[in-house]
Amino acid sequence: MPRYSEERRQAVVAKLLPPHNLTAQEVADQEGISVATIYKWRKEARAEGRCLPDASDQGTEGWSSRDKFAAVVETAAMNAEEVAEYCRRRGLYPEQLQRWRHDCEQAASLSHDERRREADALK
Repeated sequence: MPRYSEERRQAVVAKLLPPHNLTAQEVADQEGISVATIYKWRKEARAEGRCLPDASDQGTEGWSSRDKFAAVVETAAMNAEEVAEYCRRRGLYPEQLQRWRHDCEQAASLSHDERRREADALK
């Protein structure tokens, strides 16, 4: 089984991100690395907290809830200029991030309200 340097792994994983947005299969074909290895590296990068949505024709609609949440967290402390740069790199619009942030806040408040109702019901 071949061993790959960390630099090579990072370069390969970067092809899954904008501006390339290649699929795991496309990267595997280009690099001569098994698609299973690409998926493994993507999974490891996600576990480290990196935002690596699946490439798709659907644009950001193909992003998982986990990836949307990761994008919201990554941009939480950024100013407008930094958010704009982040969005350009990821192929997003700032309005999408705002919508995702709102959705996250709504989910958190619903969860809080549900917990409070359950606690009140137990009294």
